[in-house]
Amino acid sequence: MAKILIFNNDTDRMETYYRGEAEPMPYNTNGTLRVREFRGSSKSNILWTTKRCMQSWNSQRYIFGGPIPVGFAFKRPYEGGHGILSQHYAGVAFDVGQTLSSTRRTQLWNSANNSGVWSYVEPISLTPTWVHFDKRFRKTCLLNWRLSYN
Repeated sequence: MAKILIFNNDTDRMETYYRGEAEPMPYNTNGTLRVREFRGSSKSNILWTTKRCMQSWNSQRYIFGGPIPVGFAFKRPYEGGHGILSQHYAGVAFDVGQTLSSTRRTQLWNSANNSGVWSYVEPISLTPTWVHFDKRFRKTCLLNWRLSYN
């Protein structure tokens, strides 16, 4: 059972949900994103995200028109590969499409990039075997950080 904290952007409040691994994430439409998919390999019993992120997922799933295999979304910094500024740690990023064919993954990337629902879609040249998109609060935050520390 996971404790899921959702920041409701409409009410400016945190909401708490308890869901099993096979249950859909809060604010998920038609069960297209299960808790286990959002969690991925994270061992955390507490997950968090935002209502807007879940709504963006719903829109992306509708626009793509087919299942979107999720490698992971939520990941704490100490669980590998991501720092404290990661949008995965913020609970608003998805790495998806790892099991899709190259053609289908390109279609997914195009649909995400052209959808207007994501704040950032990683360039396809940087993610050759998956698609990364996220619903960060401001596009410039990570860019400014990268320019400062690289």
